[in-house]
This record gives sequence, C-alpha cells and structure tokens, in this order.
Amino acid sequence: MAGEISFFELGVEDPERARAFYGELFGWTFEPGPSDGGGFAITTPGTPGGVHGGDRGAGPYVFFWVDDLGAAVVKVRELGGTVDDASPGDDEESAARFGRFRLCRDDQGSPFGLHEPPTAV
Repeated sequence: MAGEISFFELGVEDPERARAFYGELFGWTFEPGPSDGGGFAITTPGTPGGVHGGDRGAGPYVFFWVDDLGAAVVKVRELGGTVDDASPGDDEESAARFGRFRLCRDDQGSPFGLHEPPTAV
C-alpha cells in the first residue's frame, strides 16, 4: 500500500553483528544476500530488507513499528545500542495523534527509529 515501507537497506560495518543485533531485537531472519559483500537478505513479518557491510554509520532513516516503546528502548540498550530520549513532538497530544517515537543507533552506530503507533480510542 502507498506510504508503507516496501524495502529497507541497512549499511553497517559488520553484517554478522547486524544480524545478531536485529535478529535478537526484532526476531528477523537472515539469508545470504545476492552480493559478494557478505550481506544478507532480511525476512521480516512485513517489509523485506537487506544489510550490507563496509559502510560504518551509514543506513536509512526508517522507523520500525513496536508494540511497547518502553520495552523496545530497554532491549536496544541491553544489546549495546543507544537511544535519544528527547524525540521531537514527544508530548501527550502528539503521542495521541501520531504515536510515540525514539531515534536510536544500533551497536555499530547506524541510525534507526522506533515507532509505537497510537492506540485506538
């Protein structure tokens, strides 16, 4: 459907570390990718993706849906990632309308976001 992420690519320094980090965080599965760069194709419950190596700190700016933002933030930190606690628009009115967001970096410094959609009233 228009507006949804249809594919994502993560540029990281070490694809094996990315596989361990994101596999543990989200339960994604990884298969060797089509390139010779040691990358992987990523299977998720919805949107397919990929990861390639030799690209420290690079990556798309995408937000991943989570059901419990607080629990996901804790898990990111447990896995060696970091979380920006002061996300823009983080007030009750914005949260009720758009959901809650956190900008993060994985354990290699690559950026990504977490998004907990608003609950239906």
